[in-house]
Amino acid sequence: MASETLIRVPDIGDFESVEVVEIMVGPGDEVEVEDPLISIESDKATMEIPSPVAGRVLEIRVSLGESVSEGSALVVMASDEVEISKAGDEEPPASSPDPVEPDPTEVKPDSIDVKPDPAEVNREPAATESGAPSQGAPVPAAGQGVHASPGVRRYARQLGVTLGETGASGLLGRVLESDVVEHVHRTMSSGEAGVGRGVPPVPPVDFSRFGPVREEPLAKIRRVSARNLSRSWLNAPHVTQHDEADITTLEDFRRSCKEEASRRGLKLSPLHFVLKAVAQVLAEFPDFRSSLAPSGESLIVKDYFHLGVAVDTENGLVVPVIRDVDRKSVFDLAGELAELAERARARRLGPGDMQGACFSISSLGGIGGTAFTPIVNVPEVAILGLSKLQVLPRWSGGTDSGAEAEFRARAVLPLSLSYDHRVIDGAAAARFTSRLGRVLARPGYLLL
Repeated sequence: MASETLIRVPDIGDFESVEVVEIMVGPGDEVEVEDPLISIESDKATMEIPSPVAGRVLEIRVSLGESVSEGSALVVMASDEVEISKAGDEEPPASSPDPVEPDPTEVKPDSIDVKPDPAEVNREPAATESGAPSQGAPVPAAGQGVHASPGVRRYARQLGVTLGETGASGLLGRVLESDVVEHVHRTMSSGEAGVGRGVPPVPPVDFSRFGPVREEPLAKIRRVSARNLSRSWLNAPHVTQHDEADITTLEDFRRSCKEEASRRGLKLSPLHFVLKAVAQVLAEFPDFRSSLAPSGESLIVKDYFHLGVAVDTENGLVVPVIRDVDRKSVFDLAGELAELAERARARRLGPGDMQGACFSISSLGGIGGTAFTPIVNVPEVAILGLSKLQVLPRWSGGTDSGAEAEFRARAVLPLSLSYDHRVIDGAAAARFTSRLGRVLARPGYLLL
């Protein structure tokens, strides 16, 4: 006999309150295991939630535009398979005692939380001078013994807030999201500013005084990017090293590979060779693939070569990650980057596609420009910008055997390396771009 099964949002990683952007089934539809039920949009990514069981859809519990989190109810299905969660399980059994009702902003289905210490439960709330219980009593330092849901802990980490410094206004001394927000507001207004805090806001301007205006909402990707870029710019002291690479020989070699690339259904660009060259140079300059430890006292060096590549889409900039670049051929990189770019423009990248990079590359070569200052994707410590390839006269200096010194037309690729000056100094940055230029000038280096 078929049973009613409630399908919930599974573990979606470090994301919370993601938006439902597509519902792919309706009541009466027959669904197989792994068939997509809905599509949700997280930070810079769209994910499909598959069905864990086969059966017939009875009811849709979400609507377009609704925000859901791990454990949120999605679909009720009639299924003969092992039940995931019966639809009736949302209400407590009639025979069980009435449960204590937690704060509604705290409850998340299927979450695991730390149980309060009995001594803490029986302790009377701290009184204020007026004798009334305090609703914002400070909790133990550094988050030890703090009672908070996983969602609130994630939110606090994202804001850089130590739970032990906040109030705890929830039931039984639980820290709520509102406590974290209040702590941030209190810190900023009191002038206890860390890096990037206390920045005076831009005063509002009524532009309609000067002519017709209209307000257009930003796409979610652009809103998320704005927050991330502001955080990176405020926390990392940026410096940009501008250089150039003579890739005349590499360009001749790339053009000679066009027929083989076409046979494989690929198009080779200078970017694919740059990926390979950057991985090789990163092996020689480990600081450029590191992150500054939270204490600021050490570096976390990554012994892997996963590179983020910025992709321009109509909804904003996304940065998918190509893994193990050092182990892949240029043809492999061309195929993988093309596939990732296509998925990015179709908004089909998952969170795992944009995590784990140790260094990033932003290429504007297909658009134009001679130089720019890319913003470091903190906690990475460096990012390489590529501008448009140009054919420019360069003085030969008579270095070639038997060759007369003269100006020659050379294919020149502008390089813009932005870096976190807390980790990398100017001399190291200049050595990095100089070495990268030498590797690109002689593509044979990529075989060594």
